[in-house]
Amino acid sequence: MTPQGSGMDHLVLLAFVIIGCLFVPLTVTASHLLGRAKRDERKLDTYECGSEPVGPPWVQLRVGYYVYALLFVVFDIETVFLYPWAVAFNRLGVFIVVEMTIFIAILGAGLAYAWREGALRWR
Repeated sequence: MTPQGSGMDHLVLLAFVIIGCLFVPLTVTASHLLGRAKRDERKLDTYECGSEPVGPPWVQLRVGYYVYALLFVVFDIETVFLYPWAVAFNRLGVFIVVEMTIFIAILGAGLAYAWREGALRWR
């Protein structure tokens, strides 16, 4: 057993850092040396679910997609916050019930605002 304050801990840490820094370049070099360098038209073609790609690779999406994605993320996070609260509901108390009611009311107000502004209307 080494006494506290000895340099052995630092040497072990230094060894891990050196091994970590050498691992990536060594594995990339090994893959280039051992792998096949055969590049043909099929190898460079885009592959997506077994079908041939059609059209240009850069396609602009409508803003409506982003609004739906953002609303999904917001309500998904709400579910993550509600689950532990629902599991421990009996042990929490009135203060937590009021806090969760305020939290749900804020999200509901945001949803009502988005609905009133027409953000949820598919055009």
